[in-house]
This record gives sequence, structure tokens and C-alpha cells, in this order.
Amino acid sequence: MPVSALQTPADTLEGVLASIRALTLPDKAVIEGMEVLSASGRTFDNFSSRDGKLINKIAACDRADVDAAVHSARQAFEDGRWRALAPKVRKKILHRLADLMTGHAENLSLLESLDTGKPISDARNVDIPLAINSTRYYAEALDKVYGEVAPSPEDRLSYVVHEPLGVIGAIVPWNFPLHMAMWKVAPALAMGNSVVLKPAENSSMTALYTAQLALEAGVPAGVWNVIPGLGGEAGDALSRHMDVDMITFTGSGPIGRQLMRASADSNLKRVSLELGGKSPQIVFADSDDLDGAAANAAWGVFYNQGQVCTAASRLLVEETIKDAFVAKVIAVAKTIRVGDPFDPKTQFGAMISERQMNTALDYIEKGQAEGGKLLLGGERVRSESGGYYVAPSLLDIAQDNILAQEEVFGPVLSVLTFNDEQDAYRIANNTIYGLASGVWTSNIGKAMRAAKALKAGLVWVNGWDACDITSPFGGVKQSGFGRDRSLHALYKYADLKAVSISFKA
Repeated sequence: MPVSALQTPADTLEGVLASIRALTLPDKAVIEGMEVLSASGRTFDNFSSRDGKLINKIAACDRADVDAAVHSARQAFEDGRWRALAPKVRKKILHRLADLMTGHAENLSLLESLDTGKPISDARNVDIPLAINSTRYYAEALDKVYGEVAPSPEDRLSYVVHEPLGVIGAIVPWNFPLHMAMWKVAPALAMGNSVVLKPAENSSMTALYTAQLALEAGVPAGVWNVIPGLGGEAGDALSRHMDVDMITFTGSGPIGRQLMRASADSNLKRVSLELGGKSPQIVFADSDDLDGAAANAAWGVFYNQGQVCTAASRLLVEETIKDAFVAKVIAVAKTIRVGDPFDPKTQFGAMISERQMNTALDYIEKGQAEGGKLLLGGERVRSESGGYYVAPSLLDIAQDNILAQEEVFGPVLSVLTFNDEQDAYRIANNTIYGLASGVWTSNIGKAMRAAKALKAGLVWVNGWDACDITSPFGGVKQSGFGRDRSLHALYKYADLKAVSISFKA
């Protein structure tokens, strides 16, 4: 794997293709600081969502590889090669990792776009910069972790300290592979833990590449291991391993339930889950920025081809402005440039897989069968490329439609109507999920009432996804529990220990 400075970003499709052809594609696990084949020698096929063609074959890790990775992580934790380093030393190393990621940002962007089908412009301008920012944030935060001194009688000193949990198993999704990985890996490392990362089989390459950069930065061998493989093999083995202290997961509800069962069946390891969503974006007639609301309504669900856990997939519009507002949303959606992910001008690329594409198309059909009116899109596009593309789609639906309840995880926006505040909040809360929500209004009282009434881990007023690494991210209800981002995530990877020392007065 290259460790030298990388090329200047190409600004044409031909240039991007040439840069990708020059890449050495990661395909091996990283265990104990070494790139290794799977113990069985098996691999899995990694296909491009851009054109359906084979990218490469990646090591298919299974239980034997998980055992090796966890053993490596445990040894690294117990001998203190990382956790026992002075905070200022760990901080310097993580900053060095962020520096290397910055120097290799173009390669990371190319790999992310190649793996996922997302526009190269998004990988360059959003995904990789945010992954780097997460690394820097937790590097800077790690030496600001303080304990407490408890009120004690004169013959006793009692204090509380934060101690790393041990071995963290991180299982991350394919929609924002490195971004989500660093939401988990960076704070876990910052607290002194060892990590075994299992990336999604659709998108393993940036994790494998970055783990090598971590070694170059000075993270000791064994502290961060990466085990690519299938969820039913590598993921299941990691979740059931008796020497893993915590599983942190972002993904689907059914897998989240499996992870909780695995915890109960093994060593009662801690579990942190960020699961699905069916997030509402509420637009009141009194908003003084309906153009901004329309742009956020469109991009809130069509960004990343709708493959976002916080996608604003339900648009709730006050009845008096519905027709005019929906027309604004459609006008914005029609300007979105669908195209080849490697073209820097593309805004909307391919879905991750043929299966995910077909899921989205099936939901569109079901929504119409249940009375939904298709207002935009609804079909596969760019099929001649061999890739998996679905047009930005919008349907007008009733509250009992399947599209009002089930997560599509694709570019499908459903429009519902409400009459007043209480009606809006009732509809917004009428799902099993509670991840994100939004409201557009110029009435501060209404905004405050909405923030209190909406049952979600995130509430955004007059903006969508209006937050950053300093704000906790996670949901309520069946969207899971536990938080990524912010200092709250840092403390998630630590235990509290209370110490009392008695002495003679």
C-alpha cells in the first residue's frame, strides 16, 4: 500500500478514471499490524455499483480471523502499548493520523466513490473531510477527560476516574464507510481502547487503507485491526466473541436485534445501536424561507441517493401551501444532476447494489399500489451503464401508506398533509422510529413546541442536518440507543471507577 503523498484531484471524468487505474486496491485484512489473507484463503467479490463490474476480491474473514484480531487487540490492551501512553502522546499520534489522511484524501475519496457509487465530489468534499475532522476532534478531546472528587469525610478521599473498556468491536455501514468508521474508531482509540473494525462487505477499502495510515502515524500494531468479510460470518463471530467488551453498530434494525441477542448469548458485552429512521420534515405555512425549505426537502432525502439513516423521507406540508410548496420541491429535484459517480460534475450517483436498487423500486410500486400518486421519477435510469441508478422520486401519499412507515433507504420522498400543529406532531411521531426530525417555521414559540413534541434524538429547526461533530447523534424508539459524535461518544467507550481511600485524621 502506498505511503507517499498522493496526486492532485482530477477535474474531469477521464482524469478520475486514470487516477483510479493507478491505485493499488486494498484487499487484505489488517491484523497485528500486518496485511494478511483470510485464514481460510477465501475471498468475496467486490462489485462496482457504478457499472456492475467486479472491482477486486477481498479477504473473507471468518471466525478464525476474528479470533486472531480480537486476540491481537486484547494483547495490545493488556500490555498497555496504547492505553498506557501519556494522553499527550496518544493525542500527537491521532493528529498525525489526521495529517496522513489529509495527505491521502484524494486516494481515500477515489476508493470511497469506487466502492459505493457516490459522486466523487461528495467523497472529496464531504465524506473524507468529515472523517478527518472526527479524527482531529477526538485527538484534541482526549486530554480533556477529567475525573471527579466526591464529597468525603475528613478521614477518606473518594474520587472517580474514566477507564477504557478494553476491546471494542465496531461494525459500520456502507453508506458513509470511512465517515461512520471514524465516528466510532476515533473516540474508542482516544479513550485508550483497542478496536476490531468490521466494515460492510460492500465498502471495505477505505477502512483497510486508513488502518495502514494509522500504523504509519504510530498507532501500535494490534491496537486497530480491520477484518473485512460477510456479516453472517465475520460480523456474527465478532458480536459473539467472549473477549470483546463492546459492540458499536450502525445499520439495520434486524441486525441490531441480532447483536443484542448475541450479547445476551455471550458475555453480556455492551451494545450501542444506531439503526433506521423514517424522519419527518415539517413545513409550516408561516415559514419565511419556503425556497430554503424546498431545497432542504429535496436534498434532505436525495443526498447520497437517499441512502442516509437521517434521510428526510417524509415531507409534512401544511395544507394551505401544499401544492405550491411541492411544486418548489419538484423544481429543485429536477435540477439534480444524475450521472457517472466519477464525473466531478455529478451530484447524484449509483445506489450501493442491485439489491438496494430493486428494494427502492419495489417500494415505489407498493406505494402506488396503496394509492400513492407518483409525482416525479419512479424508475431506473442509466441502465445502459450496467450500474444501479434510481431517479429522484416523489409520491403524494396517505398516512396509512407503506411509504409513511417503512424505511426505503433510497431516493424516495413521500408527501403528507397536515392541518395544524398537533396534527403535524401526531403524524411525525406515528412511526416506530425516532432518529431525526425537522421543522420550518418563523414562529419561535412554535419552534420550541415542536422541539419538545417531536420524539427523535435530533430535532433541526429551519435547516436539515444542521449539526456537526460537537453535537451528539443517535435516536430513540426503534432507531436505537447510544450516541455517536460529541464528548458523549467519547465517554461511551469508558467505564466509571470509584475509588475511596481511608486514612487516619
